[in-house]
Amino acid sequence: MRQSIIIFLTLFSCLTCATPAQSAIIGNVKYSLPIDYSQIDIQEYETKAENFYNSVLNMPQTATSEELTSALNLYGILSNANPENIIYPLRLGKLYEIAGKDRYAKGNFYRAMGIDPNRPEPYYYLAEFFFNREQYRRAYKMFLRAQEHGYKEHELTIEKLEILNKKLGIEKSKSDN
Repeated sequence: MRQSIIIFLTLFSCLTCATPAQSAIIGNVKYSLPIDYSQIDIQEYETKAENFYNSVLNMPQTATSEELTSALNLYGILSNANPENIIYPLRLGKLYEIAGKDRYAKGNFYRAMGIDPNRPEPYYYLAEFFFNREQYRRAYKMFLRAQEHGYKEHELTIEKLEILNKKLGIEKSKSDN
């Protein structure tokens, strides 16, 4: 009886570990499956992603990790489906910032800059990122770049620059008035 149990368990473990997915996990094999993004309903994914994104932004303390993970997954798919859309990496960056994944957050903000370096949003989001981490000099530079690229009259940018001017001890020249 004991031998038959051992044989059964050995056979069972061999059969379950023989699946390709299990073998890939155990053997640390990394491969990617091609995804046909043309089959994806972009509008549906955008709606779902935006709902999760807003849920996470409006209640970051009470947002579940499931909502955050869902938003990250959906925006990741959307970003791969349409790599020229600047909104997706900006939202991914903000979500990763909330998740405490600073490296991924910065990477997505920089990726958004690479998509369209003339838009002010990536500079603003990155400036906010640095400001929240008390990296004031870097934040100051990015807020200035946001102004250069179109946020000249943006109230939050002006407000943050005034705060940073005080924190960094920067005097405004008379020509700036």
